[in-house]
Amino acid sequence: MNDRSRLEAALNQSSAASSDFDLNPDVVLPAGRKLRPAGVLVPVMKGSFGAEVLLTKRSSRLKHHPGQIAFPGGKQDDGDADVIAAALREAEEEVGLPRTHVEVLGTLPTHETVTGFLMTPVVGWIETDFDVVPEPGEVAEVFRVPLEHVTGSECFTVQSRRWRGTRRHFYTVPFGPYYIWGATARILRGLAERMEAV
Repeated sequence: MNDRSRLEAALNQSSAASSDFDLNPDVVLPAGRKLRPAGVLVPVMKGSFGAEVLLTKRSSRLKHHPGQIAFPGGKQDDGDADVIAAALREAEEEVGLPRTHVEVLGTLPTHETVTGFLMTPVVGWIETDFDVVPEPGEVAEVFRVPLEHVTGSECFTVQSRRWRGTRRHFYTVPFGPYYIWGATARILRGLAERMEAV
């Protein structure tokens, strides 16, 4: 089964929504909290040695998640038809990926972040090369990581650090100099579980 077929089969699997609190069961989330809808694109494209996932390193000047590794994406605006449209628009703005180059294969379950967003990961297949143009105010760097690396559960570890006075545990899937963790790693871990089940 090729990479695209495995992705499509994985998207047909069922799994529960995830959150930044999955590994921290003692956290009590406030009832009636308002989450802002957001869409992130999981862009998968052909590489020299198989499929690769495009990721960004966020600018250190951003208010939310500065300097972290992330998928292109952001909150749903009034002009967006839905979170898929938001993910495609943001990817075009952040890395110069034309919407017309993306074939949406499907979505993964939503992911709640500590910053109050309900993110929908949108898996997109990109056949056509494009010129990467990082948005200077938001994106410090754009890079690719082998799909095989971020969808193999053996590549993930659980680490922890103190956050707002408590110890918080989270998934990580480091790649070279890139420390992929938090929401991005949790979403990839969910995709890895699905791909290993097909």
